[in-house]
Amino acid sequence: MFWNDPAKAALNQLGEVLELNPADRAPLLPLLRGALRSGGVVGLSRAGRQTIVSLAGVPTDGVFELASVTKPFTAALVGGLVQQGRLSWEGRLSALGGPFRGLPATFTPYSLATHTAGLPFHPARAALRQFTQFNDPYGGLSPRQVLASARRWAPPVGRQPPRFAYSNLGFGVLALAAAYAAGEDLSGLGYGVGYGAALRRLVTAPLGLESVTLVPPPAGLVTPRGVLGSSETTSFGALVGAGGLYGNAADLLDFARSQLQGASGAFWRAAATPPGLSAPRSAVAPGWFYTPLATSKTAAGDVVWHDGVARGTRTALGFCPATQTAVVVLARGGLPLAGQRALVPVLALRLLGVRFEPRSP
Repeated sequence: MFWNDPAKAALNQLGEVLELNPADRAPLLPLLRGALRSGGVVGLSRAGRQTIVSLAGVPTDGVFELASVTKPFTAALVGGLVQQGRLSWEGRLSALGGPFRGLPATFTPYSLATHTAGLPFHPARAALRQFTQFNDPYGGLSPRQVLASARRWAPPVGRQPPRFAYSNLGFGVLALAAAYAAGEDLSGLGYGVGYGAALRRLVTAPLGLESVTLVPPPAGLVTPRGVLGSSETTSFGALVGAGGLYGNAADLLDFARSQLQGASGAFWRAAATPPGLSAPRSAVAPGWFYTPLATSKTAAGDVVWHDGVARGTRTALGFCPATQTAVVVLARGGLPLAGQRALVPVLALRLLGVRFEPRSP
């Protein structure tokens, strides 16, 4: 009797698109099994060829919560507004007036989009709420309260040089500013209605990304699998621009290809190397991280990527300009109590040609 190995069959499909020989495919098999041990989808596009594979019965067109893979979409929205002259990457958000009046001069779209504005991971209230409302850590925060928290936690003006400090709060502020600059009303937008409208008008609708929305579909959502078996999705409240989107693999590959083709001004090329970055991140750009290919010492050989962790889902999206390759990994199963978090982004990076190995927990 012969045993059909779904993971090996999926890897063979991916390897054909990448033109990998069997010896080069073999090290990827344990990564694929580990990253998608509870089921998931991997999509791969290269040189006009595309494949989407799945494990554990998850449909290839299933919609996942994207978590922080939302951030590249928020950056694309800002990029579109920059092209229209409504925002400037280095312009002060306080110049928008209204609820943004009084924000420190260091708050620019670029500093917020590269996590160098000096803001903490999230508002203090969320740090406490995650213990009582695990799947809704940002619930109850209005846009004005988000901006007030950012003002409260802003570092002293003049601190140099800016350091990298990953911040959902910062991206939440950026998304609110983008919605406001796009002409949306922020009053009462506790769940990012204005952000969603602006994103659809300027990013997802022009690219035909029908599955990328703020509201999960009534059918087709891949049920999350969180700690202790929870099947709830994660709510981002007024910080939806940091992690509140949903989408499927095909649309995410289309989005990555649009970035390769220069959509929204190819803002991802504006990379910086502030203090505070750690492997595998070698640089940060608006909405994206950089990691160099082992075979290249130039920026043209870097891989551009972002990952995300929701309560019951893990995600990664990336592309390599040098090889015109795009990869998406959507995995059921959230952040475990120990180890394993890195497997999803590491699988994406390895498929893109990076030889990075995760550290042992």
